[in-house]
Amino acid sequence: MTSEQPSIPFLKRLWGGVKTFALWLVLAMVLTGVMDIWRGKDIPRDNLPQLKGITLAGQAVDIATLSQDQAVLVYFWGTWCPVCNFVSPAVNQMSAYFPVVTVAMNSGEDDKLAKYLQHQEYGFDTINDKDNSIARTWSLQATPTLMVFKEGELKYYTTGFTSLPGMWWRMLLA
Repeated sequence: MTSEQPSIPFLKRLWGGVKTFALWLVLAMVLTGVMDIWRGKDIPRDNLPQLKGITLAGQAVDIATLSQDQAVLVYFWGTWCPVCNFVSPAVNQMSAYFPVVTVAMNSGEDDKLAKYLQHQEYGFDTINDKDNSIARTWSLQATPTLMVFKEGELKYYTTGFTSLPGMWWRMLLA
């Protein structure tokens, strides 16, 4: 055996590591799916409320209309939410490739929120839900919450930490 060829025990350990990683990945995906279903049990599936608002830039947004020709990512979040600090940069990246509308829950007055967005260098469209009226209408109880709409229908829903690849897959599958 030359020193350039990997040894059989090394290959067995490597294969064992790959199988273990794959098993954990499948387990994480199943667990995440089950948690999404449980946390989303209060989201109405039939006769969904309308999701409309005015962005901080003053533009009217109607998700049902916006999602007719393309998938739209809707992101409920808050400036006060620690998990959102990890998810928001990925949402911002998504906004360069897909339509993204965010709803900032209980995050202060418009000028305060606009300064926060500017400081973080976020370019996504944001509706300021100062009094949580939109979130209450949707029965949202956890942040962050991400929804994917296509043709006016809710296609995917998830809460808590979501990775950039997870967002990409949901948008592409919609």
